[in-house]
Amino acid sequence: MGKKRTNTRVRHGLQGITLCISTALVLILLGMVVFSVLSARNLSAYVKENLTVTMMLGEDITDSEARQLCADLHKRPYISHITYISKEQALKEQTEAMGTDPSEFLGMNPFVASIELQLRAQYANTDSLKWISTNLKSDKRITDITYPQDLMDSVNRNLNKINIVLLVLAVLLTCVSFSLINNTVKLGMYARRFTIHTMKLVGASWSFIRRPFLGNAVGIGLLAAVIADAVLAAGVYALYTYEPGVLTVITWEVMAVTGGAVLLFGLLITLLCAYFSVNRFLRMKAGDLYKI
Repeated sequence: MGKKRTNTRVRHGLQGITLCISTALVLILLGMVVFSVLSARNLSAYVKENLTVTMMLGEDITDSEARQLCADLHKRPYISHITYISKEQALKEQTEAMGTDPSEFLGMNPFVASIELQLRAQYANTDSLKWISTNLKSDKRITDITYPQDLMDSVNRNLNKINIVLLVLAVLLTCVSFSLINNTVKLGMYARRFTIHTMKLVGASWSFIRRPFLGNAVGIGLLAAVIADAVLAAGVYALYTYEPGVLTVITWEVMAVTGGAVLLFGLLITLLCAYFSVNRFLRMKAGDLYKI
């Protein structure tokens, strides 16, 4: 009898380990999708905020007037960063680029001062840029405004497609993961279906019977989530070691939300699957247990 009880415990222990590992693998996939969606959002904002709008200033504008214009522009809500390039700085940069000083044979500095703007991500789209360009051109100190229209349209279009694909993938993977974990939990419950029926026969209430199974499911879900979070964290660290610049896109907020989502999914999915599986066997009669 003791040997049989030991074998049963070993079998249940192996089932728990199998469920934990399979749940952790599914949660890793879910975490990767959540991580990709959040990182894609940050990447979108990063790319948009690094697109440059160049304003050419009038030839007769003084350095003090240009800096005053920069101060006025800083107050506008759609601007995140301003870089002022004076005539002298523009001449120096072009001289270094061309390897010769154009002012030597022209007898004058042919370049004008300019201001480079980086917009906030929510304003870096075609409609907003048209309005912003019109608004800025109303200032007589600004002679021309240029920005990479085609590049901006391409960036917005491609990032929107990526976000849609990732969201669809997240929904599909959530459904698939629920199905996989549910089937694994069902197998574990199937092996203990007669134990559930015996507890019913001795008068135990459904809530009393469910309690240990749900507690076990929560424990497995929590352990699987911790394992999945550890694997994802190791992956992020490896990525950071290879390219430290990824932290501009992979922020602490992204990692915290991903870890929390994995933990929440792990607890909810295993808890719900265990609840429905136990209820299924609780509703069955003795004869039905032998037919499944």
